[in-house]
Amino acid sequence: MARHYGRPTSVVDSFGPGPITPAVKAIILANIGFFVVSLLYRPIIGYLGLIPEYVVTRGWLWQPVTYLFLHADTMHILFNMLGVWMFGVELERRWGTQLFVKYYAITGIGAGLTVIAASFLPVAALQASYGSVTIGASGALYGLLMAFAIYYPDRPILMFLLFPIPAKYFVMILGALAFLITPGSQVSNSAHLGGLLFGYIFLKGRYDGGITAEIKYRYLKWKMNRLRRKFDVYSGGRSDRIH
Repeated sequence: MARHYGRPTSVVDSFGPGPITPAVKAIILANIGFFVVSLLYRPIIGYLGLIPEYVVTRGWLWQPVTYLFLHADTMHILFNMLGVWMFGVELERRWGTQLFVKYYAITGIGAGLTVIAASFLPVAALQASYGSVTIGASGALYGLLMAFAIYYPDRPILMFLLFPIPAKYFVMILGALAFLITPGSQVSNSAHLGGLLFGYIFLKGRYDGGITAEIKYRYLKWKMNRLRRKFDVYSGGRSDRIH
């Protein structure tokens, strides 16, 4: 749903989500700061970027967090931060800063954990990522896209900056591309899929009673089915029931 803030919108006003929000501003500034530092001291990428081997064998547990703030080049950080601004501002206004930061962290870290898990799969290209470095905020950005598509499914988004399609289809296409693009390319598709997956799980858990509630429901349903089978109890009653 479009939001208005006291005056009519124009063609210029319609671009973007409006004034930047606190958390989005902090995220963008932090990414710019880390990018400048990485330009001045390139070895920091090997220390703060995500290398599954280092996380597993050296215990560098900060990497699934810090990799989110590093980028390879100007275009990399430009497109990621543009996406964080365009989709994050409206979500932060809707949720509030605290929940937005929590969601951004969960999807970003979840994407990093997905990269680590994927490096153990029996696929040569994915196994090669075990010793490779992954950097960038795109995992968290894909999480924001998932949330945006859930809240605003029919909001048009420019696909490849050329033609508009509804947000729900935009995210479906991105997910499909992450599956289809050959693993091991310069793009970390496992991080993208992880961001989408953790975003979906978080939102489903938040509005459907939580993941714990879902597990309890499934367990109780399984237990009731066992009891029915044990005591031969069915919805229509036992065949030898006395009336």
